[in-house]
Parts: sequence; structure tokens; C-alpha cells
Amino acid sequence: MLPLAGLKVVAIEQAVAAPFCTSRLADAGAEVIKIERPEGDFARGYDDVAAGQSSYFVWLNRAKTSVTLDLGSEAGKAELARLLGEADVLVQNLKRGALARLGFSFERLAEDFPGLITCSITGYGETGPMADRKAYDLLIQAESGLCSITGGPSEPARVGISIVDIATGATAHSAILEALIRRGVTGQGANISVSMFDVMADWLTVPLLNHEGGKPPKRLGMAHPSIAPYGVFTAKDGAQVLISVQSDREWRKLCEVFLGQPELGEDPRFATNVARVTHRPATDAAIAEGFARLTGAEAIDALLRADVALARVTDMAGLAEHPHLRRITVDTDAGPVSYPAPAPLWDDAPRSYGAVPSLNPLEA
Repeated sequence: MLPLAGLKVVAIEQAVAAPFCTSRLADAGAEVIKIERPEGDFARGYDDVAAGQSSYFVWLNRAKTSVTLDLGSEAGKAELARLLGEADVLVQNLKRGALARLGFSFERLAEDFPGLITCSITGYGETGPMADRKAYDLLIQAESGLCSITGGPSEPARVGISIVDIATGATAHSAILEALIRRGVTGQGANISVSMFDVMADWLTVPLLNHEGGKPPKRLGMAHPSIAPYGVFTAKDGAQVLISVQSDREWRKLCEVFLGQPELGEDPRFATNVARVTHRPATDAAIAEGFARLTGAEAIDALLRADVALARVTDMAGLAEHPHLRRITVDTDAGPVSYPAPAPLWDDAPRSYGAVPSLNPLEA
């Protein structure tokens, strides 16, 4: 039996953050009723690479039932009220105040459905000077300062995936599970607000504290701002390998086994991580010399013998063929689509994953 079997979720959602959250609830066995506008979730039109359909939509809406409702109509509102009367969880990422304007204020929800767990996902929360602003992933990346610490020295950059949306959806998912645990004990529902800005600010605690401690983080590309050596090095055949040395013991072993220069392990310029960061150009130069003598395969073999953490610098073609990549296949109107499997593995309850819904299997 799946962990959330028997749970009913109503999702007034679009785009990425809320659908990420509810897709995980659906994976765990919850019945997720996805409320779409008559024209559909706009994420259906983001691209056409998944058998002619949106990769975002196919990824995040498996195992849901889509119901098209015009929530501006009396019939649509009546149907929503009926669905909420049967629901355990409501997830919504409408603009702040939109649910209340439709007649479903948080006060009404708490009064009419006292056991209901409501989770609202917004850009900037329910209060505050920017609460009414529109917010999307890249906008929050910029506003929170994430872009300022992403990229190379010359200019800021976006993280290459919808990191804010995904982080927000995961945060909402965990908060809903906490509320379900509490409701199982007390019978009490909950009204949860999760803002994209708050989630990213939380995740940016370490660079913020470094800034406030007088050491503002710098953009270093694929190097680490406070650990050395931790970055990409190029072998003599052009292969790129990222290495990470996390302790002074590992540094000494790297010097002995990989560089063949054990004396560098005790050199005052490099003996501690603080010293290596202070002398980062010299630290990196010593490692670069070692890589320049070896092919990528030879370098990886030597690093593994030195027990150094490493990764090949690969791309999406590399991921597609990666020996560790697990996949699932979901059914869609245009045929099956294969993509990476969700991370959790349950030994005693292997998962199967439902189909991606058509726009309008039901209508009220």
C-alpha cells in the first residue's frame, strides 16, 4: 500500500512549483485532482520536446486527473466547493488574494473544512511590500541574489534549471507531510504559506552570512569559494575533471599519490584549507601541472587511487547515457515518454507511475 493511498488532493496549479509538489504526492498514492483553466495550464505550451508535448508538463503531472473549471463562474465555484468537501489537501499557486476573490478565503476554508490542509505557494508571501508582485523562477533568482554568486568572474548567471520552483515545490511537499502527521494526531487542518523568495533566502544562508561576516562571496565559475582545491582541471587530452579535496589529510594523500610531491602536503602555503584558499592560484597551478602530464583516464585512475572525490564534467548527452541514470516511462496522449526516475527507492513497495492527463477528461 502506498503511503498516501486514500488521500485526496485538490490542486489549483500551473507552471512548476505547485505541480512539482503535487506530483510527489501523486507518486505516493494520493489522488490529485488538477484544476485547469479552460485553456489549460500554461506549462502545457512551454516546449514540444516530449513526444510533441511540454517536457515540464509531462514531467510534473503524471498520475493526476485534470478537471477543467471556469472558477469565475458559479458552476465552477460550486464544483470546487464540492471537491474541497471531499479533499484532505488543497494546493494552490494563484496570485495572492485570488482565492479569496473567488469566494474561498482562508477564513472560509478553515470554517467550512476544518480538517483541510491548505498550502499556498506565492512569490513573496501573503504580506510584505512585494506581496502583490508577479514572480517567476528567474526573477526570484535575480531578486534573492542567487545570480550574483552564480557564473564566472565576469558576469552573474542563472542556475540552468528552475531551481527556485523546484526548491519551493519540495519545501511545500515537506510542509504538507508535516501537517498530515499533525492532523493524524490532533485532527486539526492547517493553512500553510510558502513563498519562493523565502525558500531561496533560506537556501542562501551561507553566502549571506559570509557577506555579513566581511567575506562577500565571489563568482568563481566551477571553483568553490571557501575550499581548495575544488574545481575543474584539464588533462593533456582535453578531458575536464572536477576534484574536491575536503580535508588536509586528503590533500596530503593527493600530493603523495597523484602529484608525486609529498613535500607539498606539509608546505605552509598549502598545509591547511585556509592556507590553500589564501594561495589558491599556487594551489591550482600545482594541481594543473599534475593533470597536464596525464590523459583524462589516467588522471581519474590516479585520483581514485588517492581516494580523491572527482567527477567528469559532462553534459546532457552524458547524462542520457550515464550508467547510474534510472528511468521511468509514463503514458501520454502522444505515446510513452521516458525520463529520470524520482530519487526515493522503497524496497518493500516498488512504485509505478500514472499517465499524464489530457486537458479535459472531465468538465463541470
